[in-house]
Amino acid sequence: MHLDNSGIGAVGGTEHALREQIRAWLAEDIGMGDVTSWTTIPAGSRSKAVIHVKENGLIAGMPIARLVFDVVDPSLTFRGLVWDGVSVTKGTVLAEVEGSTHSLLTGERLALNLLQRLSGIATKTRSFVDVLGGLPVRLADTRKTTPGHRLLEKYAVRIGGGSNHRFGLYDAVMIKDNHIKGAGGITQAVQGARKQIPHTMKIEVETESLAQVEEALACGADIIMLDNMPLTQMREAVDRIKSYAPHVIVEASGGVRLDTVRSIAECGVDVISVGALTYSFQSLDISLDLNEKKGGPSA
Repeated sequence: MHLDNSGIGAVGGTEHALREQIRAWLAEDIGMGDVTSWTTIPAGSRSKAVIHVKENGLIAGMPIARLVFDVVDPSLTFRGLVWDGVSVTKGTVLAEVEGSTHSLLTGERLALNLLQRLSGIATKTRSFVDVLGGLPVRLADTRKTTPGHRLLEKYAVRIGGGSNHRFGLYDAVMIKDNHIKGAGGITQAVQGARKQIPHTMKIEVETESLAQVEEALACGADIIMLDNMPLTQMREAVDRIKSYAPHVIVEASGGVRLDTVRSIAECGVDVISVGALTYSFQSLDISLDLNEKKGGPSA
């Protein structure tokens, strides 16, 4: 099977690493083998399958679905008709896959599970991005992702037009309420981090009040998050931050919904992070159906 390496690279990981993950996920599903296909379909049967959507949405995950079938059986032929970032309507055929009927049915569920989830995340992200149209603000995800799927889910956010927040605990200092309590205050937390991290790493501080905003500013935070602040308080916080330190990035977070995100953006924040993009989405309804059989003993 020919693989679209540019598509795989856009996901953010190497093809080798993705193949290893797919093998582990397949092992969970297959176990000792697909007993239903073994016992009902002749071994030499060949079929053509079509993957199609059953509702409108934004597609994400086609390179991953393609890779699933290649891991299952490299002799399968995968022909993509729609690629990531394309808005589709109900009934659109996304791809055709042809080859061993056993192999098609073995890879079906994993390929669809990933394609449905990633398309659901991309579709939800795009709905937020559309509401924010025309405003100079970035929509970002969070670490509230499915364990083992963070790379893929954050990729789907990018396909939907959003941005990625930090990928893990290792790539940014993000001082939250429990860190503040453990360190003895915002100032102590920031000073402790600044002494030990490289100069290339930013420090973000989560704040819940104007007093905390003032303290985060005074001790030199690079990013200040306004957590669950009412709009009036958020506007005042943004004004204070931008007048005192215009270079500081202001992030809003906490309970952001589709019906509130634009009002939050209009407060002047630079970034809005929404955990619901990756933990509270509806998978896009996508199916795989076999068409005519293509030769073999059962033809």
